[in-house]
Amino acid sequence: MSTSTTDLPRHRWKVLAAGVIANAAFSVAFSGIPMTAVVMRAGYRLDNATLGLVLGLMGLGIAVSELPWGLLTDRWGDRPVLLTGLGGTALALLAMAVFAAPSAGHVPGLGWLGAGLLGVGLLGGSVNGASGRAVMSWFGEGERGLAMSVRQTAVPLGGGIGALLLPAVALHAGFGALYGLLSALCLVGAVLAGCWVREPQPGERGSGRDTPASRHLAPGATAGGPLRDARIWRMVAGIGILAAPQFAVLSFGTVFLHDFGQAGFAAITAAMVGVQVGAIGLRIWSGRWTDLRRNRPAYLRACSGLSAALFAGLALAAWAMPAAGGMGTLAPGLLVVLLVACGVCVSAWHGVAYTELATLSGAARAGTALGMANTSVFGVCFFTPLSIPHLQAAAGWPLVWWAAALCALLARPLLAPPARAAADQAKVSNTALRRST
Repeated sequence: MSTSTTDLPRHRWKVLAAGVIANAAFSVAFSGIPMTAVVMRAGYRLDNATLGLVLGLMGLGIAVSELPWGLLTDRWGDRPVLLTGLGGTALALLAMAVFAAPSAGHVPGLGWLGAGLLGVGLLGGSVNGASGRAVMSWFGEGERGLAMSVRQTAVPLGGGIGALLLPAVALHAGFGALYGLLSALCLVGAVLAGCWVREPQPGERGSGRDTPASRHLAPGATAGGPLRDARIWRMVAGIGILAAPQFAVLSFGTVFLHDFGQAGFAAITAAMVGVQVGAIGLRIWSGRWTDLRRNRPAYLRACSGLSAALFAGLALAAWAMPAAGGMGTLAPGLLVVLLVACGVCVSAWHGVAYTELATLSGAARAGTALGMANTSVFGVCFFTPLSIPHLQAAAGWPLVWWAAALCALLARPLLAPPARAAADQAKVSNTALRRST
């Protein structure tokens, strides 16, 4: 069936919707399972150190697989990778429902749980690079920040759904039902990707604002691709480091509020949902705002600096409260507010950073560049929950949040491209603007 010319620009929104749903389906698993940390610790009979290891294994799987999936995406295309990855993830979660779910009379071995979460990460790592490359292929320069940020809202959207539903499902229906639900969501994402995602034909890109350089090689991009581009590696490092405080909130925020803040189940759930909802709003706003102002590096530096300040405030609060007798009934509420502010701020930058990274690499090699970034991010995702119990045991929760503040500060200079890269990007933006008028 042929598609009319007037329908061609509209199809990019279907591609974006498929990318959002695919990312959200996997994010419910990736971001939602850590929200069950308190229930998981009891159900699987784990201590904090083992809990951190288990929660980190899914991130390790994503980190190991992201770059290979990104390279395959640039070679095979977005659709085959999304179908393979999401379908495999659905099967892995179904296997966990059968073999790795505790029941009243049986607690599965740690190997089953660890292997299952590692496998989910290895297969689910396909989603990020493939959906990001599809967005870069279908949207022009003047819309990419917004489109990529909308795609990135899938992560907090899925995390918010996970925070709202999964703890209750795990508590009342068990982990077998939880893994089965996650498997069904990934299957839905695979079906929609199969229906809507395809490579654009010449003339199909939506706004008409993309340039030959932005579709293929960005100005200054090395002939060897992103793997040989120092600018890409610099930004990849900054993205990974800034992800550490975000994962600290997502993986151990519930434990911190429960154990240290003495917050109740309802308050903890509200805090985690608040983090994700706030991140959704800021990601959409920041994508559009930086598209209009063409100031992505400045926005990324601002997010890093503000995140460092907020985590320093949380560290001071955690240090002062025991000395002040816990501040009575004010303590849980104050800690919830501070943790939500930290989590929202340190989750607001992803869409802008990934747009800047993909623009530097060029759309044709965006799968590889995004795979590099996600390898960095999810490598950090593995080490962050693994490290937190040791930091907490050494000097308490204040040290955990001081370390998060330090990571945000270290990322700040890495997210600002060299002067030459900034000048190249300005040339691309100015050329795109002239051609669109």
